[in-house]
Amino acid sequence: MPKFSFVIPCYRSENTIITVVDEIKSEMAAKRPGDSYEIVLVNDCSPDGVWNVIEKLAEVENNVIGINLAKNFGQHSALLAGYGKCSGEYVVSLDDDGQAPLDSLNDLIAKLEEGYDVVYAYYHEIKQNLFRRFGSWMAGLMGKFMLDPPKDMKGSSFYVARGFVIREMCNYKNAFPYLLGLVLRTTRKIAWVETNHRSRLQGTSGYSFVRLLGLWLNGFTAFSVKPLRLSTFLGFFFAFLGFAFTILVVVRRLLGLTTVDGWSTIIALILIIGGLILMMLGLIGEYIGRIYICINDSPQYVIKEIKGSLPKEHDNAR
Repeated sequence: MPKFSFVIPCYRSENTIITVVDEIKSEMAAKRPGDSYEIVLVNDCSPDGVWNVIEKLAEVENNVIGINLAKNFGQHSALLAGYGKCSGEYVVSLDDDGQAPLDSLNDLIAKLEEGYDVVYAYYHEIKQNLFRRFGSWMAGLMGKFMLDPPKDMKGSSFYVARGFVIREMCNYKNAFPYLLGLVLRTTRKIAWVETNHRSRLQGTSGYSFVRLLGLWLNGFTAFSVKPLRLSTFLGFFFAFLGFAFTILVVVRRLLGLTTVDGWSTIIALILIIGGLILMMLGLIGEYIGRIYICINDSPQYVIKEIKGSLPKEHDNAR
């Protein structure tokens, strides 16, 4: 029977994480009583008291591992920190807010055992605020354009993956992780199961506009060169327009047709083309800056301390 690892990044969840852990225990006891499992809780330098709660859980539960990060690195880095310390053949990722429908876990596992490597939960109705739904929509749109996922692929932060996929994801050491990109460069055997999204137990999403923008940039720059190809295409496009316009001007002169110079039109074109040039220069600068940061070995995450019993293969990392 496979061993399960539940990996949960924790941020502002001191009042919800115990409920999530208790539900995992209840589901495993009721539906998979013969399977062993561990729960890896990663504190992403949360400003509340969630680390104190995690410490207490690790003290009383022999299958709970607590990881405390030195600063806030973001959800994707926190998950990778947890992946690096888990040992299950099946790894389940979920949030700390209670929205993941753990009663559907067996459905995801059944789909995985059909031969897939990763299975996502798919929510027909997402119970989040308008801003967060927009962010999820944009992330999905960006992923389809940049990463070439399987046709009609649907996903969420609640998914189960085979151990070899997680181990390969952990080989990525750069400071700008994007988990969907890491999954897609490892396997294309991906499926999804429709289930019901729950309301948050408490609070609101920790993703601000700046955080979402940073996440989108990770997907843009870390796993695709399509933005650079787009800038090349736009360069050729405007060069063609300029060439065509030059021919038009010459022909009109030869035919004796005169026109009144359009100052507003010229200024508008200068602003549009100048803005595009600056945007593309900024994008190229973003690529170069991230290359520089990666060359300097900027850490993906820094573990401050670990509570609980790690598997033997991870003992030397404590």
